[in-house]
Amino acid sequence: MTLLEERWRGVLDNMAEAVRRAGRKEGSVRLVAVSKFHPASDIAELCRLGQKDFGENYIQEAREKQAELSDLDIRWHAIGPVQTNKAKDVAGRFSLLHTLDRVELARALVRRLPEGASQDVLIQVNVGEEPQKSGVHADELPALFEALLQDGLIAADGAGLHVRGFMCLPPRCGEGEEARPYFVMLRRLRDDMEKRFGLSLPELSMGMSGDYREAIEEGATLIRVGTDIFGPRPVKGQTLLGCR
Repeated sequence: MTLLEERWRGVLDNMAEAVRRAGRKEGSVRLVAVSKFHPASDIAELCRLGQKDFGENYIQEAREKQAELSDLDIRWHAIGPVQTNKAKDVAGRFSLLHTLDRVELARALVRRLPEGASQDVLIQVNVGEEPQKSGVHADELPALFEALLQDGLIAADGAGLHVRGFMCLPPRCGEGEEARPYFVMLRRLRDDMEKRFGLSLPELSMGMSGDYREAIEEGATLIRVGTDIFGPRPVKGQTLLGCR
């Protein structure tokens, strides 16, 4: 067993234990392996072991890896901020976009979708209202949903954007119990938006290497883990060379 496989299986074991401790159903949480700056060969190894969901922060790097690994059955997740002018590189090319946070990006994604196609998205919420982070503030969520619905940018099914839930990066990200209140906040915001707009928002993308156990206990359905699987991130330039 390689070190990569050992780390990955360790995370799966920890996930399973957190699910049991929370009294949740087996299989109710999916692992997104965050592979940014790591070589495509690592992704291929994990994919062949059964890992299907991989998250990338940078669109150019993700597209290079998608091309190199096109023969593998991978669900790609775009988990970093997306500039509006990059919508063409995202729409219809990822299983899930975790970082929708404004109407302008939603419009750009819809324009760039192939005819009749759909794109699953999550709304990124800036739960700590930190100026350096992307995401909509909690008190702005109702207005964002109203605008998306009024402009016909989201739909329950068929073509267009399908809002599947929320994502967050808490201020105390990776710090275990310190992050828990923010996970509770995101879950409650999700519940409130479901009731207010009559939507089904089943997904909560929250929790990373240092706090995914707490996130699972508070209702996460997707956890984004990088370092605990791949180890410390290498230098970006070195990784990109390995992905070409």
